[in-house]
Amino acid sequence: MGKYLIGVDIGTQGTKAALFSPEMEMVATAFEASRLISPEPGVVWQEPDEMYASACVAIRALMEKAGVDPREVAAIGLDGQMAGIMGVKADGSAATYYDSWLDMRCGRYAEEMNKIAGRRVVELSGGQVTYVHGPKILWWKGEHPDVYDQVDKFVLPHAYIVGRMCALTGEQMYFDYTHLHFSCLADSANKAWSGELLDAFGIAPSKMPRIVSPFEIVGRTTQAFANLSGLVPGIPVAAGCGDTAASTFGAGMFSEGMLLDIAGTASVMLSVVDRFVPDPDFRTLTLMRSPVDGLYLPLSYLSGGGMCLRWFRDQFAGGRGYRELEAEAEQIPPGSEGVIFVPHFSGRVLPNNPDLKGAFVGLDFKHQRAHLFRAVMESVAYEYAYYLKVLRALHPAEPFGEMLSVGGGAKSDLFNQIKADVLGVKISTYEMGETALIGAAVIAGVGAGALDGYERPILNSIRKGREFLPDEARHAMYKKPAADYLTAIERLTGYYREVQEGENA
Repeated sequence: MGKYLIGVDIGTQGTKAALFSPEMEMVATAFEASRLISPEPGVVWQEPDEMYASACVAIRALMEKAGVDPREVAAIGLDGQMAGIMGVKADGSAATYYDSWLDMRCGRYAEEMNKIAGRRVVELSGGQVTYVHGPKILWWKGEHPDVYDQVDKFVLPHAYIVGRMCALTGEQMYFDYTHLHFSCLADSANKAWSGELLDAFGIAPSKMPRIVSPFEIVGRTTQAFANLSGLVPGIPVAAGCGDTAASTFGAGMFSEGMLLDIAGTASVMLSVVDRFVPDPDFRTLTLMRSPVDGLYLPLSYLSGGGMCLRWFRDQFAGGRGYRELEAEAEQIPPGSEGVIFVPHFSGRVLPNNPDLKGAFVGLDFKHQRAHLFRAVMESVAYEYAYYLKVLRALHPAEPFGEMLSVGGGAKSDLFNQIKADVLGVKISTYEMGETALIGAAVIAGVGAGALDGYERPILNSIRKGREFLPDEARHAMYKKPAADYLTAIERLTGYYREVQEGENA
């Protein structure tokens, strides 16, 4: 058996591949851009065969850059976008395009699902009904029944690519259990499809593939794939998992009570628990299965956290970079002297509030650019504070006293300190590589028997960075603006609904 592992991340903007040594040192990486097709707002898809081609091109470039004999590759693992879905035919070829997680056309069907059995979906699947798999499947059924009839199985984008790598038929296709919360159709606690939910929404059970562990070796590379990728036939390929699941796994989230801040384009806060405790009342936390069977990852996210910071920099910074903006914002007191920023430009994801828009609230003539930039940062922390309040209500026995922070936002000392002060918990940054790619590669290595276990190789790849302790005085100062933030969301929701009703009258 070979000794190198390949991890492949099927992202929204493109495909990234990495080659790892047996010690999980990154040997080389490669990236191939993908094409997002968006003819109008709210409509976003990708062509599955282009996504497969991007994986082939990225792997070929990776191997050429690394100069490693392809016969030395022991296994391949993939992770991918989680909330989108696509259909395949009986022969494994694409029956639909990839209906992206960014596509919002299924909104009406999400409303219907919530009316019919929204609470039951949360109780069984662990996930909230938003723009995810169940509503998207119903959209295909309701809007394009001819296409729906051609679908043998609804699958995830990374699974489709694995299917192409290994020539899997529709019957051999799969659905790994880290995605069950997004399906709206599963009995996640038992890793099974829910007959009750499938029947409630009129979805044929035959349309849903078998449910597997991310570690399962689902096939081996074919000669056709080898010709395109520069690899060899016969390499074991693991089922893989979702990108967020792979990132948390690659970040070493193996112990109950841990908190993680993924400070990227989206701002994700999650934890690790060992019990299936869904959130049907607050409808704030989605309960994702960890790749580690028996562990769950309650999470919530702000779809535009990092995107709002970039928007502000691009539109209002006058060519200044993040460091200059942060230096200005450090001079502003906690709470930004009354400025509240609402970062939900495209609606709030969880709890789902599609009517909400972005806003600055409380402006007067004393406020400067620095106040506004600090307010943008504080809004993410306020959103996290609400998530943490719900998390503690559902898991009162857990301390949740420290949060690990990874991603681009973790490089900002000011951002980390704001989060520590608002939440009242210690923030620890970690110097990590590409955690999703590490996670995908280790899953494949364990599944193929190339690695004895997952903890040692992942923990060995992590280097602890700086720590940010909460300041009690600033924590007290933040209580009122954090509450004002939630009030602003509530009041603005009513305003935007009235505006929309007036436009539709």
